[in-house]
Amino acid sequence: MALLNSQTLDRLTGVRRDIHAHPELAFEETRTADLIAHYLRGLGIEVHTGIGGTGVVGVIGDRAAGPVVGLRADMDALPIHEVSGRAHASTTPGVMHACGHDGHVTMLLGAAEILSAAEQSVGAVVLVFQPAEEGAAGAVAMLDDGVIERFGIEEIYGVHNIPGIPAGHFAVRPGTQLASFDHLEITIEAQGAHAMAPHHTGDVIVAGSALVTQLQTIVSRRLDPFVPAVVSITQFLAGETNNVLPPQAVLRGTARCLSADARDKIEGIVGEMCAAVAAAHGVSIDLTYERRYPCTVNDPGCAARAATVASAVAGPDKVDPNTTGILAAEDFSFFLERIPGAYAFIGNGPITDEYGPVHNAAYEFNDDIIGAGSQFLADVAQAAIADRC
Repeated sequence: MALLNSQTLDRLTGVRRDIHAHPELAFEETRTADLIAHYLRGLGIEVHTGIGGTGVVGVIGDRAAGPVVGLRADMDALPIHEVSGRAHASTTPGVMHACGHDGHVTMLLGAAEILSAAEQSVGAVVLVFQPAEEGAAGAVAMLDDGVIERFGIEEIYGVHNIPGIPAGHFAVRPGTQLASFDHLEITIEAQGAHAMAPHHTGDVIVAGSALVTQLQTIVSRRLDPFVPAVVSITQFLAGETNNVLPPQAVLRGTARCLSADARDKIEGIVGEMCAAVAAAHGVSIDLTYERRYPCTVNDPGCAARAATVASAVAGPDKVDPNTTGILAAEDFSFFLERIPGAYAFIGNGPITDEYGPVHNAAYEFNDDIIGAGSQFLADVAQAAIADRC
């Protein structure tokens, strides 16, 4: 399909920087949604708003005339204060686009430019602009609002920028591309006592310390070493003074893995360890284990199609068709539990002082990849429609 010209790329870069300057947190993306809807209507695209909260859907083509393929981009920002000093830096203190969702939206708008200018004689492409990917499961909100059934989406694709991969290179794999993501919170309680008399109470700090150590053996000793996984305790809260053994300690953390079976096993082992530590230390332990996002599992055929299209866009030497899965998580996984599809990576370039890693105050989306990302999305949708005809 036709490439975006320099004038359109300049316009899209301006849109990306405008979105970057006005970041919005999960389910608060009203300005972003209005911008998207206005842009799509300017291209003559059918627009639906308010889906899953602040979600926007655009429809190109006739859904009754053939296969329907979805393309998805996330819209929300993160509660991080930007320190870049760029002219288009966030104007909202404590909020910034530190994961490139501003760029994801822009690449999907670029795909809309390409697709709307083409002859869409068979089937339709549904553009899904999703709120609240960052931990708030906006995909679930859109799915609960019937986005698949309402628009007849049969297959879906998305792309995420990855700092550290050369700019404009692509990576995708069949099977599990991204990890599951679960929260755990462990509350340890005892009577509490003066520090001079530890024998009068179970010690929640000692018990918590033992539990932190035990949890680190799950991956190294209880799981198949060929299945990537990580259990991380990120908070240990206890005590308010230096001469009292506190009555409560709270541990919080996450568990991630690239296998549904390992996910089940981790949850079970965490429960076993909590019970064993409670018995050994004379404390009570309450575990809240919250399953958040499942693994992102690419359909093999869709992943192969994505790799073929990426090779045509960037060149075969710039595509890894069997990349290693990573332990980040994505709520695009919920779409892939319902319908076939694939999630690909596009390189954002090397990590430098100018272009930091994601979820970092120095992060910046690389505008040079807007064209390749837009082309990939447009072409993979057309390829999927052609293959389904």
